[in-house]
Amino acid sequence: MKKTMIAAAVSLAAATVSAQAMARDTINIVGSSTVFPFSTAVAETFGRTTDFNTPKVESTGSGGGLKLFCAGVGVDHPDITNASRRMKSSEFDKCQEAGVKEITEVKVGFDGISIANAKTSGQYDLTLRDIFLALAKDIPDGEGGYMPNPNKTWNDVNPDYPETKIEVLGPPPTSGTRDAFAELAMEGGCKTFPEIKALKKEDKKKYKAICHGIREDGAYVEAGENDNLIVQKLAANPAALGIFGFSFLDQNSDKVQGSKIQGIEPTYDSIADGSYPVSRSLYFYVKNAHVGTIPGIEEYVEEFTSDKAWGPDGYLADKGLISLPDTDRKAVAEAASSLTPMSKPE
Repeated sequence: MKKTMIAAAVSLAAATVSAQAMARDTINIVGSSTVFPFSTAVAETFGRTTDFNTPKVESTGSGGGLKLFCAGVGVDHPDITNASRRMKSSEFDKCQEAGVKEITEVKVGFDGISIANAKTSGQYDLTLRDIFLALAKDIPDGEGGYMPNPNKTWNDVNPDYPETKIEVLGPPPTSGTRDAFAELAMEGGCKTFPEIKALKKEDKKKYKAICHGIREDGAYVEAGENDNLIVQKLAANPAALGIFGFSFLDQNSDKVQGSKIQGIEPTYDSIADGSYPVSRSLYFYVKNAHVGTIPGIEEYVEEFTSDKAWGPDGYLADKGLISLPDTDRKAVAEAASSLTPMSKPE
């Protein structure tokens, strides 16, 4: 009986190891919901046109993906993570501490953050100041201090807007879209107040808390990492607005429309030339220690950075990716191909 139990245990352990090894014949990719459709398109093409398995791609949010990526080296940890913002220096340090020493950073293109609503509603033309006054947790009280945001309707923010309740569906704190929105849109509007702009030199911590702090009284609704879900909710609720990447606006232009920001509509050209105020770069990160152990990583990177994929006329442009300028794209592709390790972000 004892020998039988031992034999069964050994067989079970062998089966577990075998299953794990088989599972890691497949590249494991996590991260940004914004980069997710681009990464998925590359993964599907890669699986269809090569002898490698189709990579597994999960949408965990930029922060969540980097946390998983930086947790360690080995088959239990992802090989690549997508991000809709650059890796933070603190995240780089956590990677190093966990033994994830050499990381290749690949900047894949640009994206704009859309503030959209249903096409059945009127189009908004917002300023960055309007966005801050609508969504900030605290705003200036006019007497040198700050108060909890009292604005309940868009008309409270700007008399040119309708008396519609402020209801904005957006990503959670783990999302790179949330980080970029706070930095580009919220802080952009925050800095239009001279007293807050001056605070940056006096107290950076307080400045960031005010400029990046998003209200928690129900006007801003955390809608998770699924941008498609936000699009669906906007179609069902014409009074609400939603925050997500341009690619989702582009793919759902029959249902939703992007608000103008500072008079500029979110379009491929306005994001590419930088005139649209809420634009950002997109990335993915490769764990170099897994190259040569997990099959196909180098080839996947080569597919993603090929002109047929991320070029101006590549298949990712059809998904809404705004490509890098030709010279930048060539330089990034060369660094990606050689798996050049990145330095610590500033």
